[in-house]
Amino acid sequence: MSETPTLCFTELYGQEKAKRLFSRSLMADRVPHAYLFRGPDGVGKRLFALGVAAAINCRGRSGAAACGNCSSCRKYRSGNHPDFLVIRPVKGVIKIEQIRQLAGELSYPPFESETRIVVLEDVHSMRREAANSLLKTLEEPPADNLLILTAESSQEILATLTSRCQVVPFGPLSISDTAAILTAHGIESDTALLLARLSEGSPGRAMLFQKSEMVTLWREVVGVLSDPAILPDRDVSIPLRLAEKMAGQKDDLLPFLGLLKIWVRDLLLSTSTMGTVAKDDFNPRKSWSSAELFAKLQAISRAERELARNCNRNLLCEVLLFALQ
Repeated sequence: MSETPTLCFTELYGQEKAKRLFSRSLMADRVPHAYLFRGPDGVGKRLFALGVAAAINCRGRSGAAACGNCSSCRKYRSGNHPDFLVIRPVKGVIKIEQIRQLAGELSYPPFESETRIVVLEDVHSMRREAANSLLKTLEEPPADNLLILTAESSQEILATLTSRCQVVPFGPLSISDTAAILTAHGIESDTALLLARLSEGSPGRAMLFQKSEMVTLWREVVGVLSDPAILPDRDVSIPLRLAEKMAGQKDDLLPFLGLLKIWVRDLLLSTSTMGTVAKDDFNPRKSWSSAELFAKLQAISRAERELARNCNRNLLCEVLLFALQ
């Protein structure tokens, strides 16, 4: 189900600290020349940047929130605002040519608004020469321009870039907020809750899991591993068949292993704080000791390391599934 994105950053789920920081800056008319939105993938950094842009240039703003109805807001909503630019990685990298082109565009005044907003997504993907070129722009920012950089919190970026931006931290959403977002996108509530848990509070990751049908395979694998009626010595063909399916995940195999790790980790916690979310999926019919579960976590970690070495994927998955039974 497609959904028109909200232009009001205050209506987004979670990220209360980011909302407070920007609201205070906007209401005090002290918006810096550059922000760095830093946090996990898929938690709303890009939507928040759109809300910030709409609020700054809104012609009927009430408080810190965009009205959503003025001519500027309508252009933001349709994706056709002439003073809103987005720079994205090309084949996983922001290149110096993109930064040089941006510098040329910033030398001209905004087309119709008081402030041009430029969003540079995933700046951790910049090559050093591109980062140094952007640094020159941040050191001498052109008037009437606001740059919003986004970065994945686990990735390294140049400290000189960070020091020239106001850093706004973003964190994972709550499980309930993530599930609510997924439900609003037409995902059935039980599946939304499971996806929310598996994505660890990242609606963006959850949507990718849903689109790739990764969770369908995850349910099948977990079901087999949890079934006491399936014996490793007798039912060899079952894990071999599943290993072939897992290997077929290709680029999604690494995040799939991450899903298995979350499942095993939650089993370790199930006797204390866990056990209320996705109960049927996270509580197997088999019973494993803590030592056995720790061994399973180590087996998954070994598989992740081996995967980075371009090993035989089918063999890797077969070895892993037998270790997890």
